[in-house]
Amino acid sequence: MKNLENDLDIEAAEEAAETKELAQKKSTTKKRTTRTKKLKTEEGNDDVDKATVKKDSEDKVATKASRTKKTTKKVNEDIEGAVQQSKVEGEQIAKKTTRKTTKKKDSVDEKKAEVKPKKTRTRAKKVVDESILLEIEELNVEKVNGDKQELQVGKDEKGGIVSDFNIYLFHEGNNYESYKFMGCHLVEENGIAGARFTTWAPNASAVNVVGDFSLWESNDHNKLKKISESGLWSGFIPELKAGAVYKYAITSKDGKKIVLKSDPYAFASELRPNTASLVTGISDYSWKDEKWIEKRNNTNVYESPINIYELHLGSWSRKEDGSFYNYLELAEILPTYVEEMGYTHVELMPIMEHPLDDSWGYQVTGYYSVTRRYGSSDDFKVLVDSLHEKNIGVILDWVPGHFCKDEHGLYMFDGTPTYEYSEASKQENKGWGAANFDLGKPEVKSFLISNALYWLKNFHIDGLRVDAVANMIYLDYDRKHGEWKPNKYGGRENLEAVEFLKALNKTIFKQVNNILVVAEESTSWPMVTKPVDIGGLGFNFKWNMGWMNDMLRYIQIDPIYRKNHHNLVTFSMMYNYSENFILPISHDEVVHGKKSLVDKMWGDYWNKFAGLRLFISYMLAHPGKKLLFMGSEFGQFIEWRNHEGLEFKLIEQFEMHRDTHKFFKDINKFYVENEALWQCDYNANGFEWIDADNSTQSIIVFARKTDDPKKSLIYVCNFTSVVYYDFNIGVPYLGEYQEVFNTDSKEYGGSGQVIGENLFSEKSPWHNQKYKLTIKVPPMATLILKPINIIDDVEEKEQNILKGLDFEKAISIAEKQIKDKE
Repeated sequence: MKNLENDLDIEAAEEAAETKELAQKKSTTKKRTTRTKKLKTEEGNDDVDKATVKKDSEDKVATKASRTKKTTKKVNEDIEGAVQQSKVEGEQIAKKTTRKTTKKKDSVDEKKAEVKPKKTRTRAKKVVDESILLEIEELNVEKVNGDKQELQVGKDEKGGIVSDFNIYLFHEGNNYESYKFMGCHLVEENGIAGARFTTWAPNASAVNVVGDFSLWESNDHNKLKKISESGLWSGFIPELKAGAVYKYAITSKDGKKIVLKSDPYAFASELRPNTASLVTGISDYSWKDEKWIEKRNNTNVYESPINIYELHLGSWSRKEDGSFYNYLELAEILPTYVEEMGYTHVELMPIMEHPLDDSWGYQVTGYYSVTRRYGSSDDFKVLVDSLHEKNIGVILDWVPGHFCKDEHGLYMFDGTPTYEYSEASKQENKGWGAANFDLGKPEVKSFLISNALYWLKNFHIDGLRVDAVANMIYLDYDRKHGEWKPNKYGGRENLEAVEFLKALNKTIFKQVNNILVVAEESTSWPMVTKPVDIGGLGFNFKWNMGWMNDMLRYIQIDPIYRKNHHNLVTFSMMYNYSENFILPISHDEVVHGKKSLVDKMWGDYWNKFAGLRLFISYMLAHPGKKLLFMGSEFGQFIEWRNHEGLEFKLIEQFEMHRDTHKFFKDINKFYVENEALWQCDYNANGFEWIDADNSTQSIIVFARKTDDPKKSLIYVCNFTSVVYYDFNIGVPYLGEYQEVFNTDSKEYGGSGQVIGENLFSEKSPWHNQKYKLTIKVPPMATLILKPINIIDDVEEKEQNILKGLDFEKAISIAEKQIKDKE
């Protein structure tokens, strides 16, 4: 390696020495200086994880000096030696910087002015690859507390600090814990308690923090200072306490307009319709879910039961006066209900702060704020804790593609497109009246990936459902010809969005164990759930929108005509193993005139409920994990309405709803207890068609299998209202079979066409199986059979033995068989 001393900026070194002399002569003069030294390295320096520079002694120059909170095992000795030899006092910063050294005119005399730093900027060569940046993202570089630091900052117990290193990573798009220094942090600086504010407004000419404490007026005391050329502003306001309301007063570049904005990184916000942010920090909530976290860390999510109950907290249930249950009240009732119903996870529609109830949470203004509608962030943690206590995982709906255009939010944050695209063809999301995030901006990348980790780490969330992925990855999504521009290769793919999603998923799975990251992706984009390293987007699950659309179309068809649409039931298995699918019946399918799930079913009252039981039983048997929206579990007829609670009263008032509710409890329990239904969801050995082609009678027969034949299940699904007696099906084993579930049971509201005795298969080939079983098939129902006593087929066993014997032994056994028959 070259001696780096020859590569140092000589002018900068001389300038540093001169500054040292001045600092020693006038130690009482406070200056804010910053300086970067140019370090060049060879390609072989990729092993450098974190470069650290120690302060040599107190008599050295009082310019910038920093020290890292933790040192690495491997520090390049050549770099260390070069810095020692250069005798340039200050910190070694293994990063690019765009800040110029500045000095206050009123704090320097003529002699200082003569040695005013030149505007030459030096850059350190980027020697750390992406994987190493992921490892050093948690590194906090603290400023030396002294008169000579450019920016005096405090540090709270959560690490809310501003440092050159954090700033560098933020502007590079690699600061994945940016919330620890961005936004508002309660700190103590120079012995004074208060709050430090840091925000990104690259095109602002001034930024102030205003609130009740300033009578909402801007002044010198609440003015932030620009600390990077790329637009970071920071400042300390003494004696500001938790609970104070505030906004950023951002002056436009031309100085003619001031906008009031909520803090994008605020940990708490006012209750709507108020829109200010609240001064607060990350709480010290004492978690009680150690057993759950340990269990999650040791669970293979692909070979485990996952049956998700999707709900909207504001309309799952409401009080008699129509008001919301808060997080603490929900913690008393929701976990118990979900546990009794047999679901393994809940998926909460967005709980980030949003101004409009009717947006259901998908038009976000406060990405780091738990919505105040239902209480505080600590209250929400109690709800999560309570769900974990019942062994129920928590998935959050997360919206990283677009945000709402309300004036107080992210939109036109500094008077110009900041978080969104500048280009109109990419910025505007006409379908939702929103603005699309510019996922190519490194600061936006830091903001969003930090946000994902914020929820996963600080709130013990077990998964994220990433909303509207198709809108992110396609430039022409919901756009007409002429409304979009091709990428640099002439295609319609949004290249920066693709790279963002890869970085997001790679980071999440590196930092948090066994998390679910689910793509709501409605197209045939390939390899959505394949690892980034082999060209995938890096999600571990994806919604199967094809199966959902086909099945919801099929169940509305008159059974007389279903024979002409039989492929809608079977086609999904043609592509089932291309991705790790979740079968979703979500909120989107029970609103806007689409009808509730039970009301989608063909037929009269009885047939609708029979069809619902048939549909759900087939859904739980089909390979893939499951998701169902609230209200379907007791057959609510009206569509979901977000301004009122579910009609749980139907369970008490009507027998059919009560029976349906019991059916869901039992079928969910059956799903969890039978590993054949989830152990091999993504392994072709776990599913076998026995008869997929009986379109005439609209009956399908298939097996769900494990390594243990006795745990296998045989499914017979009849999509007509006809009862079939003496119906033959092929089965894989010789022996005794038992009916273990029948959706036509009277206890579920069915007609009672059940099989009350065990059945025995016979050796007669059927449906490409070696054995045949004769059964009764119930109407509009699913019949589930299980082998309970498998008998060895002696002939087959001997035939198998023959294949492995020599000719003489084979003849001997054959002769014995002939003799026995005689």
